[in-house]
Amino acid sequence: MKNLSLIPVAGQRARAMPTSDFFGGPVAAFPGWRAPCWHSKSCEVIRLRLAKLAIGGDGSDREACLMVDEKINAMFEAGASLMAGATAATVIGRYREHVAANAKRLSAV
Repeated sequence: MKNLSLIPVAGQRARAMPTSDFFGGPVAAFPGWRAPCWHSKSCEVIRLRLAKLAIGGDGSDREACLMVDEKINAMFEAGASLMAGATAATVIGRYREHVAANAKRLSAV
């Protein structure tokens, strides 16, 4: 039976740890890292929007309408993309673009 652990069994050499650079390498080295990053950015956009809505005024009314419009447009865009044969990764990538644009716009205030 092959030893799959990193601890050597009698008469065997220890296996080396994987060499991928978890923290310093590109995101492609660990694709699962994209979801937490996107989630973090989405939470930041929610926080910025709630702050803008809490302040009140004309800007908050516009932001509330813009938020609903963006959600509806994103839903139709995602549905149309999937029906046209796009992959889930493509749709998620597009959502990430929208989130990044919103974060940039709301942070500028």
